[in-house]
Amino acid sequence: MLITSIPQYIQGLLNAKVDLTTTDLTTLFTVPTTADFNAAIVTSILVSEDSGNADTITVSLTGDGLSTTGNLTNHSFSLFKTKAVGANTTIELLTRELVLQSGESIKVQAGTGNRLHVVASIQDVSKTRVTTSALAQI
Repeated sequence: MLITSIPQYIQGLLNAKVDLTTTDLTTLFTVPTTADFNAAIVTSILVSEDSGNADTITVSLTGDGLSTTGNLTNHSFSLFKTKAVGANTTIELLTRELVLQSGESIKVQAGTGNRLHVVASIQDVSKTRVTTSALAQI
């Protein structure tokens, strides 16, 4: 299902959440770089405006990830640039799943502080059925 022919397994399901209280670039989620995990699948990014004022959000994908040739590369790509969010509304940004590789991050930035909440639904994926960290706890 993912990028390589290596069997991969869902290891965790989580929601990454942030209240954008400033206009600073804020990391919403970073794919773990441990040996256990090698990718994540973002299935949803919800943005909610809760102040009664329309606003905008910028979402980017950054980090060190594997290129198509298998080499590590640093990159930054805009996914949504000043995307409008209506007053007192919630929007879903994704129409398809977004695959992230080890070390990549989703970063978000509000046009105005104290107006937007962001929630992303994410599946952590590993190369092994049982992680080595899980075995260490036995």
